[in-house]
Amino acid sequence: MEELDERWRTALHRFDDHLRLDLRRSEHTRTAYRSDLVSLATHLSEAGVNGPGGVTLRDLRGWLAAQHAGGAAPATLQRRSGAVRVFFRWAHAQGVVDRDPAASLKSPKVGRRLPPELTQADLQQVYAAASARAAEDEGPGGRRDVALLELLYATGIRVSELCGLDVDDLDHERGTVRVLGKGNRERVVPLGRPARAALDAWVQVRHQWVTSDSGPALFLGARGGRIDPRVVRRVVHASLEAVPEAPDLGPHGLRHAMATHLLEGGADLRSVQEMLGHSSLATTQIYTHVTSDRLRAAFRQAHPRA
Repeated sequence: MEELDERWRTALHRFDDHLRLDLRRSEHTRTAYRSDLVSLATHLSEAGVNGPGGVTLRDLRGWLAAQHAGGAAPATLQRRSGAVRVFFRWAHAQGVVDRDPAASLKSPKVGRRLPPELTQADLQQVYAAASARAAEDEGPGGRRDVALLELLYATGIRVSELCGLDVDDLDHERGTVRVLGKGNRERVVPLGRPARAALDAWVQVRHQWVTSDSGPALFLGARGGRIDPRVVRRVVHASLEAVPEAPDLGPHGLRHAMATHLLEGGADLRSVQEMLGHSSLATTQIYTHVTSDRLRAAFRQAHPRA
């Protein structure tokens, strides 16, 4: 960013402050915005556009076309065009630019396709293998890993939300966990019996890793600090790799499986939306498309008159 013109640098720094202070976006989200906008500013600076005020709709379309020619996927282009629209809407409202050049910018359509699926049978094998490893582990690590695996599938929470949990967020009496999601929105999600049992088993040995750096964190790393998202992802990937039949979808695969299995079991869409922490019902509706596609695929494969 430091190589950019001062006008670009100032605008991008102010926008980052807006994301952090006003919208309370996570570091991960801010990094994504920053990367996309620096890419735009670099591209336009090379074309002689040395500040946001001189950007036109044609410039933005040219940048997206260059990204497409460079092999960017439609989903990536959609995210980048969204970042640009948010930035210029803010810039126009703040007087950084006289007009919003991105107001008419269209996002490329992303086709919906049936993603790989973690079946209930896959998950039973995953948890059986994790429990077997925990039984052989003399330290608390195995119990922690089983607990976080169970919690991710039971609640559908994001990795960042899991890492932010404190011990007091668990309500053992009600069988729920309090989660702080995107935009600092709080929600309460129910826990099933297996998840509650796994969490109880972990909490009983958590003290073995507690240090002065632990604070109230529910899940700890081996050195006693709050668990890092990268550790959670490694645990999930390793657990899925232990079951050859299970697709390695990572933590989001457990979130996806939770939502899909709930809907297939008859849960209503609003309840699933609340549990996942989606601000818009439209985001949750993708899971209805997935389950409908799966039903159609099963019909075509099995019905004699399909």
